[in-house]
Amino acid sequence: MNLKKSFLLTALIASIFYGCGGTANIISTPVENIDAIPLKVSELTEAEKQNWGHLDLVQDTIPGMSVDKAYAEIIKNKKGKSVIVAVIDSGIDIDHEDLNANIWTNTKEIPNNGKDDDNNGYVDDIHGWNFLGDAYDEQLEYVRLIASGDTSNPRYNEAVALHEKESKKYLETKTRYDQIAMAVKNADDILTQHFGKSDYSIEEVNKIETEDQNLSQAIQIAKSMDLNDLTLAEAKKEINDALVSINERLNYHFNKDFRGRTTGDDINDLSDVGYGNGNVKPVKKAESHGTHVAGIIAAVRNNGKGANGVANNVEIMSIRAVPNGDEYDKDVALAIRYAVDNGAKVINGSFGKSFSPHAQWVRDAIKYASDNDVVFVHAAGNSGENVDVEPNFPDDNVNFVEISNTYIRVGSLTSKYGSTMVSTFSNYGKKNVDVFAPGSAIYSTFPENEYKSISGTSMAAPAVAGVAALIRSYFPKLTAAQVKQVILDSGLAVKTKVIVGGDTNNVKPFADLSKSSKIVNAYNALIMASKI
Repeated sequence: MNLKKSFLLTALIASIFYGCGGTANIISTPVENIDAIPLKVSELTEAEKQNWGHLDLVQDTIPGMSVDKAYAEIIKNKKGKSVIVAVIDSGIDIDHEDLNANIWTNTKEIPNNGKDDDNNGYVDDIHGWNFLGDAYDEQLEYVRLIASGDTSNPRYNEAVALHEKESKKYLETKTRYDQIAMAVKNADDILTQHFGKSDYSIEEVNKIETEDQNLSQAIQIAKSMDLNDLTLAEAKKEINDALVSINERLNYHFNKDFRGRTTGDDINDLSDVGYGNGNVKPVKKAESHGTHVAGIIAAVRNNGKGANGVANNVEIMSIRAVPNGDEYDKDVALAIRYAVDNGAKVINGSFGKSFSPHAQWVRDAIKYASDNDVVFVHAAGNSGENVDVEPNFPDDNVNFVEISNTYIRVGSLTSKYGSTMVSTFSNYGKKNVDVFAPGSAIYSTFPENEYKSISGTSMAAPAVAGVAALIRSYFPKLTAAQVKQVILDSGLAVKTKVIVGGDTNNVKPFADLSKSSKIVNAYNALIMASKI
């Protein structure tokens, strides 16, 4: 069957024929009407903020994936097939109240007996595998290259220059943030002393009349923070959080002398396997990325808690392979193969880097997933760059010749339809990015039964992985290649021009930012899937 036939034709067929079991005919969102949709002028409500990625562009004027509409009008009470989705990421809080019901369990393995009961090469892998052992912090890949001293590497000089540039930038940023942090702290201390309380309001601050220079300066700082919708207490927290991230960069990511790996394996020997352990949980609360990603895919729907995942018939296989720093190619290659060999039908990879010494190992693993009917969804990256020009790994091609027909690379959208709908950080590429999906301020699960909104193409990829899982659940006869093509073909084609990389001088047609020129739409994808 020709999977690249016109989406309009498919939608027309679906609108006429779809609707078994007495369900009314369902008509997909007409592509030709998308650019006539009015812009949303009101601020998002709290409920919309926590669920905007599931809303519908036509009904809500928010560029979500029409997930709620798909459940209401298409899925309803239908039973789907359970789908295993592997999340290759940092550790996942598999005990989270909104995730624990949807965690994969390896029933062939007897827990905690110290034996490889299923003979898959991994001892006591009950819910997945941890390739990192007890480690968490790591260097960036180009810093590892410098530390290796391999001056024969064709990118060695590039790595040295990049290290000097980035280290200088972050040292200057740290100095600036330290100064801001001190000024905000002093202002808060002065105002707290003035009011005799720490929970003063900006309205109270605005009423102060004083000739005291220190108090006047504190008032001005409080007012400047208020312009950014922050109290001084909130500003202190944001600045301190930023300083934690900056110090991690300087102490670990850029530190040529730091060694984080503790697993004892040879990172340059792909055959040296079996390292790590079966503990897939985070080693500290700050290790939250994997938990957030898993929730976007699989947080239990409509249970009155926190967030709703995109897919409702999923089991999350947790594979801990992404540290706080750059992942190792060996870990990623083996993680992909582990997922495939243990039954995953969809893999999410919300990670990436610009240097990859063993890129072919990972490409071979991506091809292995493709050859074994597994969809691999990958985040496009957060440097606001054209990945057709700037290298970003892992990828599925050499000189744009693809080795996989099931790999999907995803860019990020904001909740504001129109010229600013592409997230300022999102990478793009007409050849190397496939689709765009919601990725800015996405509300999902955090460790220890918490929930937060964070941004990144890391959030857009699991949204698409969730749609892939939905299709595989309700239309299990479709191949992984067909699932990919459905996702690309059934999206909403936006013709408007958008700001790229957060640069208002860089305006491009949205159609030029990805291979499909579309934003993912679960509702239309299920309609198209039903006709194949």
